[in-house]
Amino acid sequence: MSNIHNSAVIEEGASIHPDAKIGPFCVIEKNVKIGAGAVLKSHVAIAGKTTIGENCTVFPFASIGHAPQDLKFHGEDSEVRIGNRCVIREHVTVNPGTEGGGSLTKIGNDCLIMVAAHIAHDCSIGNNVILVNNATLGGHVEIDDFAIIGGLSAVHQFVRIGAHAMVGGASGVETDIIPFGSATGNRAVLGGLNLTGMKRRNFSRDEIHALRNAYKRLFGDEGTFQERTALVAKEFPDSEVVKSVLDFINGETKRGFCQPQ
Repeated sequence: MSNIHNSAVIEEGASIHPDAKIGPFCVIEKNVKIGAGAVLKSHVAIAGKTTIGENCTVFPFASIGHAPQDLKFHGEDSEVRIGNRCVIREHVTVNPGTEGGGSLTKIGNDCLIMVAAHIAHDCSIGNNVILVNNATLGGHVEIDDFAIIGGLSAVHQFVRIGAHAMVGGASGVETDIIPFGSATGNRAVLGGLNLTGMKRRNFSRDEIHALRNAYKRLFGDEGTFQERTALVAKEFPDSEVVKSVLDFINGETKRGFCQPQ
């Protein structure tokens, strides 16, 4: 195929769309699928049962689909699934799932994974997520749409990060971060709401105002967290953004919630 450089190594059985471009010295193993319009720049190594969606761009020395860094992994059938229009920069590593976590590591559409970020086994990444340089996700991490993980941050395994949340650079995240939350520090504490992100994504003033008031109630001093959560549900029944936060809080958590200091 004219779009595959003659120095690339493609194992028999790999499925590569005719419109995809494979640059010099890439290595693609037999169970890999690469969608239309995808571009692998050079020196990209893709292994295992890995799917790269349409119009993705993968930069040099990225490693996708190789065995996870989990001592419980014994070669079981597992996969990596990456959506469309993602950009994966140099030295990124993405590990496949394990039997104990559903056997799937998943990245949605339109994500930007910057230099040397690491996505461990069984992670689930939504759409339009950004991982800045050297951000590190432990196993089983869940990140919802439009969240941003700052550079040099480390997210503990099993942590959930809600939609539109922002994690500041060099943060250690041990607990779940609510949707629209803004957290930073070592260890990370909740510092408010990601209002800048909400404005950029055209949330209305009424929605932002409702969420700010709900945030003050949720993390106030009166009553328990569960009592405050129930109170917010009664006070803001018509706010979709508040409802999304409450749904997140009422979901299953293995790590508890990131709180203000």
